[in-house]
Amino acid sequence: MDNQVPPRKVPNFCSIRYGIALLLLLCNVIVMSQRVCMSLTMIAMVNSTEPHGLSNTSTKEPQDNIKKKKRQLKLWSLEHFFGTFTPIPTHHGTCCYNPGQLIFFKYESQERISVCCSTKNPVYNWSTEIQGIMLSSIFYGILISQIPAGYLSGIYSLKKMVGSALLLSSLFTLLIPLAAEFGEALVIICRVIQGLFQGIALTTQQVVWIKWAPPLEQVRLTSLSLSGLLLGPCVVLLITGFICDSLGWPMVFYIFGACGCALSLLWLVLFYEDPKDHPCISKSEKEYITSALAQQNGLLSSLPHLFAWIFAILAGHMADVFLSRNILSLLTIRKLFTLLGLLLPALFSLCLLYLSSSFHGTMIFLILANATGSFCMGGILINVLDIAPRYYGFLKGFTNVIGLTGGLVASTVTGVILSQDQDSPWLKIFFMMVANNVISLIFYLIFAKAEIQDWAKETQNTYL
Repeated sequence: MDNQVPPRKVPNFCSIRYGIALLLLLCNVIVMSQRVCMSLTMIAMVNSTEPHGLSNTSTKEPQDNIKKKKRQLKLWSLEHFFGTFTPIPTHHGTCCYNPGQLIFFKYESQERISVCCSTKNPVYNWSTEIQGIMLSSIFYGILISQIPAGYLSGIYSLKKMVGSALLLSSLFTLLIPLAAEFGEALVIICRVIQGLFQGIALTTQQVVWIKWAPPLEQVRLTSLSLSGLLLGPCVVLLITGFICDSLGWPMVFYIFGACGCALSLLWLVLFYEDPKDHPCISKSEKEYITSALAQQNGLLSSLPHLFAWIFAILAGHMADVFLSRNILSLLTIRKLFTLLGLLLPALFSLCLLYLSSSFHGTMIFLILANATGSFCMGGILINVLDIAPRYYGFLKGFTNVIGLTGGLVASTVTGVILSQDQDSPWLKIFFMMVANNVISLIFYLIFAKAEIQDWAKETQNTYL
């Protein structure tokens, strides 16, 4: 006990994995800032600040109404993607409050209300309907990109996907002031494309923690990175008004777009997809992450075999129940369980290729592809006992030799495909496995028997 080496202290907050979480937090702050900022700048971008957009030009009001507004400012409700604003009367200006937005109004003259943002920048005659479409159009892009982004995250480099998505979202943010000069249609297109790349960035970043988050820190690191989605609107609300007032509303898009471009380049330089490849990670942190994930992977690797054992017991019990209650004939039972044991693994293998867009999806289809093969226990694997009980031992040994030979050939072919095909080797391997199962199933369904064969019957010799 005296010679036992105490475990080295693993760095926590001053570590690479927490640095990645902080980097993702900043990425999410920028993404949300780019998404929300137009909700505030829109007031300065249109040439009318009347709350419901009844007119795009300034209008005169009766003198009594103006005097009444001077005595007590009214709060207009504005639509926002977070919901409807709550009126809050103030003495210094009209205040609109919403969990996602805070806007102040003031009177500049007796004829119109103006926003604190400066109107020295370009203004446009956009109706409230067009403004609503512009604000919501970004969500169409986010919605479209979710499933493709999740699927592609398991194929392509996360470093490139997150970095390029943030970069392109930032570039289209920079283009919005220019697009506004050419019309509202181009602004809407920019917002949709911007949402498309934001959806990719937000979805693919979750996959980062598969290799970087130890099991006991997954929630902590994930919540830290995703908290940027809540901090982003706060940042927008704090600084957008000052930028509009001092520099003009186009600078809001330029600043958030430039910050996003810089952050995307920083991500591409600093992030590595695997802790083993990071040049700056300490040895203790690398060992801590890899050993923790190895323990988790050992548990996960055992799950397919555990469920295969459960399915084997279930298949044997179900087959005997069908037979004892005369629900199905013996031949039908053997064909049914062989069908399940060969067709379901093929089906779940295809799902593993095309539908497993996340870690949990991959594990579920991998377990089902392996476990459902145990249905053959009630089918082809016991069928030899039906047709030739006299030679069961010999035939079982013979079929085992064929099965082991197939395993050796499959391992060799797999190695050859992996070494020669660098693009999509596993796609070919899985399709070969599916084809093998389907061909074997068709052959069995055509030629399978369940009664004792003539050549396997015992002959009785009669002596005179």
